[in-house]
Amino acid sequence: MKSEKAENSPLMKAVVRGAVSPDDKQREKLKAFLEKKYKSEVLLEFIKDVNIRGFILEIGNDVYDWTAEGMVEQFEEKLKTIKVSSDSVIPLIRESVKDWVPKAIAMEVGSVLTVGDGIARVTGLSGAAYGEILLFEGGIRGMVQDMKRTYIGCILFGDDQDIMQGSKVRRTGKIAGVPVSDNYLGRVIDALGSPVDGLGDIKASEYRPIETPAPGIVDRQPVNRPMETGLLSIDSMFPIGRGQRELIIGDRQTGKTAIAIDTILNQKGKDVICIYVAIGQKAGSVVSLVDNLRKRGAMDYTIVINASASEADPMLYIAPYAGCAIGEYFMNRGKDVLIVYDDLSKHATAYRAISLLLERSPGREAYPGDVFYLHSRLLERAAHLSDERGGGSMTALPIVETQAGDVSAYIPTNIISITDGQIFLESELFNSGHRPAVNVGLSVSRVGGDAQTRAMKRAAGTLRLDLAQFREMEVFMQFSSDLDDVTKRQLIYGQGLMALLTQKQYEPLSQHEMVIILVSALAHVMQDVALNRMNDFKKDLLDYFETKKPLICDEIDKNNTIDDALKEEIIKSSKEYLEYWNKQNING
Repeated sequence: MKSEKAENSPLMKAVVRGAVSPDDKQREKLKAFLEKKYKSEVLLEFIKDVNIRGFILEIGNDVYDWTAEGMVEQFEEKLKTIKVSSDSVIPLIRESVKDWVPKAIAMEVGSVLTVGDGIARVTGLSGAAYGEILLFEGGIRGMVQDMKRTYIGCILFGDDQDIMQGSKVRRTGKIAGVPVSDNYLGRVIDALGSPVDGLGDIKASEYRPIETPAPGIVDRQPVNRPMETGLLSIDSMFPIGRGQRELIIGDRQTGKTAIAIDTILNQKGKDVICIYVAIGQKAGSVVSLVDNLRKRGAMDYTIVINASASEADPMLYIAPYAGCAIGEYFMNRGKDVLIVYDDLSKHATAYRAISLLLERSPGREAYPGDVFYLHSRLLERAAHLSDERGGGSMTALPIVETQAGDVSAYIPTNIISITDGQIFLESELFNSGHRPAVNVGLSVSRVGGDAQTRAMKRAAGTLRLDLAQFREMEVFMQFSSDLDDVTKRQLIYGQGLMALLTQKQYEPLSQHEMVIILVSALAHVMQDVALNRMNDFKKDLLDYFETKKPLICDEIDKNNTIDDALKEEIIKSSKEYLEYWNKQNING
């Protein structure tokens, strides 16, 4: 006898697909299951399909997969939930196989309305959630990015040529994620975690969502440990701490990527995991970058994520989030991580294109109104975790390209307000040969001396003030041809400091090398060295300390500080070597 609710409900139609028609007993079981589930009388229709092993039940937008393939997929999902140690894995798998019973799980299935430019509009998936992964026919995955009354907008991760109007698409119930493990070190992958370096598959240990909430205040601790770049101009005046977010900003071709790569090279032997996310770069540029890292032994602790300019905008959009998820995997295990986003200008452009294709209203300067949230929810995940959370850290170096030095544009001001400081690279300095072309006046680190060792803090001393005075005096010098001797000496001293801060790419300096240079320079030891010989003298001076004064080098690195006696010894040794160097050059 049917229930009153079932009698008053409309008749629903269900379709059974399979190679063999169910018998009367199976039909009754199926009808009983469906009527109980949907509280309605159900009419069953059978459609023969010889390619189906088992059967598939379709009712409304729900699909129940009782095929052999569907059961295998269900069992694989079950195995993924098992967390075991190496010595108990086999007994647990045996137990899982013995106790496992296939379940009737409804998969919501919809159809494609339109597709093109990496965007699909799908109908029939009323239960889909924002950020959920959808599976299209042909195995292509997509992610829900827009919710309308009659359809949902989805970005596609792959070639959309195999998808057409009417193609089936089903929910997975999962949010976008990326596979992670220690095996990714030394590899080049795409934004979905698949290897693109031709070195074979990568075995993953777990699957992390690409978007997770940033650590709360209670889960963080102050940024107080240095993340040395090996660049004298940055480590001395704009120190970066582990867990900090420091923006690298400047016009095109001013050395932004070079700073990030030198920082990666400088982490060799310091137990830091480096992640470089290339967003919208030329494939050839990324290949050259990876070759340089590999030649210098840096790929052993580096992961490169490449979403090249030739890929669809959805891949460029998720690339930095995928890199951040991989970084969090290491950070949560107590490791220190350095992640470079190169660059977020192209990331914002890709997001703008996606938004316009999804028919969202463009906001200020033709960018979507939520582009600030786009980057803030990414960069806020950089942190120095509390000791209770393992004490790991993730330091973010986002890169942003400006147009004609305009830092007041929409994207630059957004990211400046999110980060803990910025290193501004100036085209004029770069073109004049001063590299890295760091503008001392516009660059800043809001962590400051907290991220410096005591040795570096004492050595840097008045460097920034001296440079500021030199820049001011240099402006006045343009309007005066007659300068007194004191002013001339100050100008020569300032020019020497600027020359001293010039550094070749791929040659990061160690802590003791920077301390020796700074202590000597600020004591005016190099005052009379010719500007065109400054780099030669700097190199020769460091070689002298390495070979003749190794105890000084060891003491600086071991104690991370310098006292007055050590400072005086450095100055004395530098002056002695300057006399020797001058004689050698005169005689030569």
